[in-house]
Amino acid sequence: MAVGKDILTTLSALVDRDITLMHICGTHEAAIARAGLRSVLPEGLRIVMGPGCPVCITPQGEIDAALDLVERGCTVATYGDLLRVPGSTGSLESSGGDVRVVQGVHKAVEIAKREPDREVVFISVGFETTAPTVAATILSRPPENFSILSCHRLVPPAMAWLLARGEAALEGFILPGHVCTVMGYEEYERFGVPQVVAGFEPEDILLGLLMAVRQVREGICRVENAYPRAVSREGNVKAKRLMYEVFEPFDVEWRGFPVIPASGLRLKQEFEGYDAQKKHDVAIRHVDKHSACICDKVLRGVARPSDCRLFGKACTPRTPVGPCMVSHEGACKIWHLYESRRASSPPLR
Repeated sequence: MAVGKDILTTLSALVDRDITLMHICGTHEAAIARAGLRSVLPEGLRIVMGPGCPVCITPQGEIDAALDLVERGCTVATYGDLLRVPGSTGSLESSGGDVRVVQGVHKAVEIAKREPDREVVFISVGFETTAPTVAATILSRPPENFSILSCHRLVPPAMAWLLARGEAALEGFILPGHVCTVMGYEEYERFGVPQVVAGFEPEDILLGLLMAVRQVREGICRVENAYPRAVSREGNVKAKRLMYEVFEPFDVEWRGFPVIPASGLRLKQEFEGYDAQKKHDVAIRHVDKHSACICDKVLRGVARPSDCRLFGKACTPRTPVGPCMVSHEGACKIWHLYESRRASSPPLR
């Protein structure tokens, strides 16, 4: 890791005051924690986590809608990460219904084809990374007994909300490499803060941090690409076209956030036959928070998992209270896996 050492040396020389950067990617958080990067960064450089886990930001009302579909006798197909996310009356795992773990939307369609007498609903979560695949599936006209509960979210509107709120005193972002592989980074150029697209190896992340810190120090605000082997400015044009052919943005709630304008994706009118909400008359309602879980603050970058009094006690991967302890991209589960193994938790840098 000679390159990484050189970057750390340069970073140490540049960081002479407190600088707070946010990443919006659960895979980045996992890579940072696994490599122990926070423990070797300069004292003043704080890397906070944002709403980068699609399972974590899925609000309780959408989990309750999925449970409602189970109660109505639907076969619910979902990614494994969603199984144990708590709803108002339990989780999909504990529902007792026909809930099946699938690797993707195509597997849910296979179930619908094999079992034409069953209504099969795919819980379609994810950012712009997964939405094009779902769009392509809808365009292929799957069987009529198939539908989706669209829980997709768009990253830039959440960033706009975070910047407008100013809660975490952010000076820049490490942009999500997976999302930018699909979407490119041109739509991020409207934000007047330093931003860098980064990959997922420790050296990739360190390079992204170095480029962002240099922008902060020089008073420059632009989008730079530290992941050119996978990301271009325009992204995957075909994938974006497919996504917006099937989906349209709409105002939607995120867990830990209010309703964010134009931050969700719903099926366009011509594809409403595949909309599980309308097909099965299922409502998604706002659910007030009642637990001591601080997932909302973790997702906004104003708290770290270990700040929660439930962390590692009442809330563990075996007994999750909040969604951030469930998903492999959830900050709390990542910290429980890596940070709790260290003699002492490093500061949130």
